[in-house]
Amino acid sequence: MATPILLIEDDAHTASLLARTLQETGTFDVTSVRSAEAGLSHLANHRVDCVLLDYRLPDFDGLECLRNIRRDHPSVPVVLITGAGSEELAVEAMKLGAVDYLVKHGKFLSRVPTIVREALGRREIAAALGGAGTGEPSLPDLDTEAREHYRRLGIVGESPALEQVLAMAERAAQSRVGVLLEGETGTGKEVLAHAIHARGPRASQPFLAVNCAALPETLLESELFGHVKGAFTGADRSRLGLFREADGGTLFLDEIGETTPNLQAKLLRAVQDGVIRPVGGSDSHQVDVRVIAATNRDLRQESEAGRFRLDLYYRIRVFPIRLPPLRERAGDVALLAKYFLERLSRQEGKHLRGFDPTTLALLERYAWPGNIRELQNEIHRLVLYVNAGQRITIEVLPPWIVGQAAAAPATDGRSLKEVLHEVEAAVINQRLRQHGYRREATAKSLGVTREWLWAKIRQLGLVVPSRRPRSEE
Repeated sequence: MATPILLIEDDAHTASLLARTLQETGTFDVTSVRSAEAGLSHLANHRVDCVLLDYRLPDFDGLECLRNIRRDHPSVPVVLITGAGSEELAVEAMKLGAVDYLVKHGKFLSRVPTIVREALGRREIAAALGGAGTGEPSLPDLDTEAREHYRRLGIVGESPALEQVLAMAERAAQSRVGVLLEGETGTGKEVLAHAIHARGPRASQPFLAVNCAALPETLLESELFGHVKGAFTGADRSRLGLFREADGGTLFLDEIGETTPNLQAKLLRAVQDGVIRPVGGSDSHQVDVRVIAATNRDLRQESEAGRFRLDLYYRIRVFPIRLPPLRERAGDVALLAKYFLERLSRQEGKHLRGFDPTTLALLERYAWPGNIRELQNEIHRLVLYVNAGQRITIEVLPPWIVGQAAAAPATDGRSLKEVLHEVEAAVINQRLRQHGYRREATAKSLGVTREWLWAKIRQLGLVVPSRRPRSEE
């Protein structure tokens, strides 16, 4: 059954072109009306899945009509149609609830079916996330195949926070809309972007990535859009650029919030129209690239401060997914630690006997400000540090992990006394090792007497190697 579309456009020629473009796809049934009043009347009496709304109408302007539609038909997506140079007006419409906008310039007709499909996709996503009016997410459970897919890529965990992310990723993978991954540094945004690409219809096509914060503007522009030979000093040959290299596939723009306003304008055209122009070139090229962007900034605040284009923000944030930090993923640290230990031990060709339970407890209580990246790097250090055949115990943990764990509340039912004894044992063992088991030096570094130190060692039941000769003290 064709999807019912309402077109509110007073110009007969434009209305005819838009309707014919949509109907030629074979999936849309278009009804055209010439005024806002006629459009509102049709909405009140017929099923409509999407509205294309011109800004300039004979009875009242498109923004007023939009307000009426959003009030009376809040679930129907509205795409505003504006003339060239009216992008600011379009952004204002999106603030009022329009899901997208269409600018009448150039080859705008070729974009119409895609924009309508994306608007319908937004509606489906909103319905899924709305939980049938309950306000709670209503997302499908992951099947075994999906879980294994994410695990192979290193996305490991069972916490409700991660389950929500992966369920949303499954939705995003099957759509064509822009995805914005939001979250702190080290939460795994690029890994998730790759997973979304690999679960979708573009999986057989290229997945390319670029860190927008890693290159200055001129180099980043060339990296993204390519350049012609002689465009700048050192350009001894032409380059296609990532947008053309990723044609048919996915381009991941990490830290997109670090781009300059000038580059954001060019990104907008590439994302909005699928058109790019190489640096120094005069010809434009059409590309079909799905963009997944990521940021550790609040781009809404950046837009309000004038540092990020609001129209680009709306384009890339059709489907936002927030990746939670590790401190919000209760229980996942231990699973990730074991996963990294298994993988990195195999990579280094070293068999280890796993973690001591107390070590895992301390790892779980650490806040991990660097998130998954910090945890992975720490496990890699431990794999390199510990001898083959050994178990990873608290003695080899760095002092900042042990120290923070001392101040963190225990979540495993143990008493404060037990936790403090555990931390004391770890710190004392570290200092003894650091000072070659020399009593005077160890006690001094701890700010205690030698007698107190050895009394504490006996109290905690620590096993300390035989004393070194006095000459070594």
